[in-house]
Amino acid sequence: MQELEPNIQCVTAAVAVLGDKWTPLLIQALAAGPGRFCALQDTVGGINPRTLSARLAALEEHGIVTKTTHHTVPPRTEYALTAKGRDLLPIMESMSAWSERYGAQ
Repeated sequence: MQELEPNIQCVTAAVAVLGDKWTPLLIQALAAGPGRFCALQDTVGGINPRTLSARLAALEEHGIVTKTTHHTVPPRTEYALTAKGRDLLPIMESMSAWSERYGAQ
């Protein structure tokens, strides 16, 4: 099998992180600021809680999202984009502009 060109390898690596159905939507939802689990579920709409939990854990593992637990009664957990996660926002904006231009053609 022929070795992939370096930029193809980079795209492959990015798709491995961002390619899940809900991941770009979660990044976009967190662009406005930190969010709690239920608020993210409402914002994204239609995501199963187990899937949301798995996606947030994966984003946390990749260093794109941080999880902060506030020791209050009841406990409160917030998710926020890291600097690495905020670096993805121009990509999300470009995807949005592309979609506005070409839509569902």
